[in-house]
Amino acid sequence: MRYQRIKHILEPPYAEIQLIPAGGPITIDELLAAEIIDICDELLFQDDIRVVSITGQGQAFATGRISPPADIVGADSSQQLDWINGLKAAGAVAGLPMPVVAVLNGDATAHGLELALAADLRIAADFVVVAAGKIGQVGFPFDGATQRLPRLVGPALARDMLLTGRTLTASECLDAGLVNRVVAANELSAAARALASKIVDAAPIASRFAKEAVNAAGDMTLAQGLRLEADLSIILQSTSDREEGLLAFREKRVARFLGR
Repeated sequence: MRYQRIKHILEPPYAEIQLIPAGGPITIDELLAAEIIDICDELLFQDDIRVVSITGQGQAFATGRISPPADIVGADSSQQLDWINGLKAAGAVAGLPMPVVAVLNGDATAHGLELALAADLRIAADFVVVAAGKIGQVGFPFDGATQRLPRLVGPALARDMLLTGRTLTASECLDAGLVNRVVAANELSAAARALASKIVDAAPIASRFAKEAVNAAGDMTLAQGLRLEADLSIILQSTSDREEGLLAFREKRVARFLGR
């Protein structure tokens, strides 16, 4: 597929998705959402990719939320649901098995915030502002804000952001746990690459299993989560990467993980 609204850079073990503005601020419309979903579908089958970064080009990460066109407003509920499902770019990003880093080069609001929330880690430039958008002004969330936001920052702050439109500065995001790193704007690219490199250095199967277990934690009892953790640990014992990790430790060298 030839993309118009994203640029994808595949340099195994790295992959990067850049959102391209269409003559103005980056807003996730039908075309941009379809292209994000498509590239995520491709990445599902690329075992040589160990980390995916997603960022915006220009002055923002992604902002705003599109309104349904007139034909959708007047359509039946099944057509409206199809339209919404076609916009669920964040859901596609969240479904990637490898770790995903959202690199917030600018503001992330409304649907743009939902896309950032779908990543596993977030790193932001120090001037960035984040907002869920006040319900009623930017429409009701449909790509994960009501579920992922409270899991990260807690229900109280999530309610504040959704009900009042409260915005957070980069430093407030860091304090709230909404982002993992805040750096100067001129250091963002290098810091994001360094963060991705740390992920790449780890055993890729173990990284994917860790992501799976942490994501499942919110939907399981502690006992269920511990059983999943034990099951994944047992599976890892049979991998070549585990043998390589033990050998590298004994030989006091950097491990060369192959994802097997």
